[in-house]
Amino acid sequence: MKNFKEIGLVNTKELFKDAYTGGYAIPAFNFVCLEQLQAIVTACCETRSPFILQSSANVRNDIGRRMVFRMAEACVEQMNDAGTAVPMALNLDHGLSFEDCKDCIDLGFSSVMIDGSMLSFEDNIELTKRVVDYAHKYDVCVEGELGTLSGTEEGVSHNGSVFTNPSMAEKFVKATGVDSLAISIGSSHGVVKVTPNRDGSIPELRFDILKKIEENLPGFPIVMHGSSAIPAKYVEMINRYGGELKQAQGIPEDQIRKAVAMSVCKVNVASDGWIAMTATIRRILAENKDIIDPRAFLKAARKEMTEVYKHKTQHVLFSAGRA
Repeated sequence: MKNFKEIGLVNTKELFKDAYTGGYAIPAFNFVCLEQLQAIVTACCETRSPFILQSSANVRNDIGRRMVFRMAEACVEQMNDAGTAVPMALNLDHGLSFEDCKDCIDLGFSSVMIDGSMLSFEDNIELTKRVVDYAHKYDVCVEGELGTLSGTEEGVSHNGSVFTNPSMAEKFVKATGVDSLAISIGSSHGVVKVTPNRDGSIPELRFDILKKIEENLPGFPIVMHGSSAIPAKYVEMINRYGGELKQAQGIPEDQIRKAVAMSVCKVNVASDGWIAMTATIRRILAENKDIIDPRAFLKAARKEMTEVYKHKTQHVLFSAGRA
């Protein structure tokens, strides 16, 4: 068993404390490949932003449970060697069982999310508390979830949203001892995060729910999943070069900024990295039909993703310069 402190990772406790008092949010960027990982680290080092590197249970199965940790370990070493290190946590995103979380804690993750949102309230509490009791022995932080987000992403799928009940959120936090809580206030997984109103306007997130939770749990860090903006330029690029994302619609960044000004201390971003990468690769392959060296398009995709992540830290979450 390796403790996260041995390799220079941090847990999220102090990150969230500083974010809450400072009025910004910690970016939690999911990665699925090396190029995405490099883009995340480069962007956060260049903007001096603390960050959370996230891997889902699905990705761990794809590339290997130990490989995810080794890649994160290499990131810390590379930042230290270059003298550019910023605080970095390694989080399991959407762990679905106690065993998932325990394995990550034993490998050296500094944070785990246990997603019991599909269970009954009582069973969610029981599962989450079991993870908390184990994780806290090693100073590892735990994120729970109450309420469900619609959509599908990384093997997690729900047909519809169930908004978080503020009074139940308070009971859940006190009963489990979680360090942060993911809530449902209208965002969704996938590339169709909201459905426009009949007049074409985008409905607002349920800030009334967030406000009530904030009142019931003062100072407690709240997490938003499904918070990618799905930039129209990448949707258009994908469709122009053979894709079909006709209904794609993300969360307006102004709404994310409003949530960050309240009690949201961690914002999950996955789809924005994927869509930037996919759009860039589609364009380059369509315009250069003789390419066989993957570096020709992966390098460009990495650069494009880096700019996306820098934009998030600088202009949406305001975590730039906080390291």
